[in-house]
Amino acid sequence: MAMTAQRIRGVRRRRPARYWVFKFFQYGALIFFALLCIIPLFWIVSTAFKTTAEVAANPLGPPPELHWQNFVQAWVQGRFGKYLRNSIYVSVPIVVGVLGLACLAGYSFARFKLPGGNIIFYVFLLGLMVPFQSIMIPLFYILKDIGFLGTYWAMIMPSIALGLPFSIFFLRAFFLALPWELADAALIDGCDEVGVFWKVMLPLAGPGISSLAVFQFMGAWNSFLLPLIYMQKEELRPLVLGLMFFRNQYTQNYPLTMAGATIVMLPIVVVYVIFQRKFIQGLTAGAIKG
Repeated sequence: MAMTAQRIRGVRRRRPARYWVFKFFQYGALIFFALLCIIPLFWIVSTAFKTTAEVAANPLGPPPELHWQNFVQAWVQGRFGKYLRNSIYVSVPIVVGVLGLACLAGYSFARFKLPGGNIIFYVFLLGLMVPFQSIMIPLFYILKDIGFLGTYWAMIMPSIALGLPFSIFFLRAFFLALPWELADAALIDGCDEVGVFWKVMLPLAGPGISSLAVFQFMGAWNSFLLPLIYMQKEELRPLVLGLMFFRNQYTQNYPLTMAGATIVMLPIVVVYVIFQRKFIQGLTAGAIKG
């Protein structure tokens, strides 16, 4: 055992210099990108606990004293109690609608060799190339003609449509990576195609669905331009639009704005923590074979 340990130490000592240079740049890059994510988050949270005078004196430093009243004032002034309900009313149907339709479409494209199926799939992918700004004016008149303008549906239906291209692409790739031998075995045992999808393949796709749910919830929760244009009524505004109350024509209250931004971030953090394990599994599925 002693000789084996000595040999291992000898191998480690004989590693070439380029190995350590590679490790240095590898971990250096990881630390750099980690700081790019952490520093803005630290600035938002630290500013949320400061007063306006403390922000002006030291905008990037930690707060000398924690002012918890900023969150209470932001909640009241930003009308977050009402807007939180509105965000839930639109985010949940968007996530459920996108996941339901994307699961059916993604499974169909992966499972069945439909005539023209690839063409239909690529037509869906064209939606990834169309920016929302290019269709927001025609969409405004469409929503007005069908009576959705100024309602929750004015955000729910377009958000589902805009979220489907990526979701179908994501779940189709995930279903293709699943072992289809299980589906064939279920068919031999007497299960129909609906049962194969619902009882066999859909549970196996749980990590991918969880990852997609987090993505879609983040998009729906943080949506700003779409509800600003189409929902219009003040009583229908989601939580993100409440941040506008902390800015007037000439000044902006940065402590209250950052306190409001922290409140807006908390539900996303909670959702990620709940689905964290499935989310990571969904992102890394297929990365390792065997």
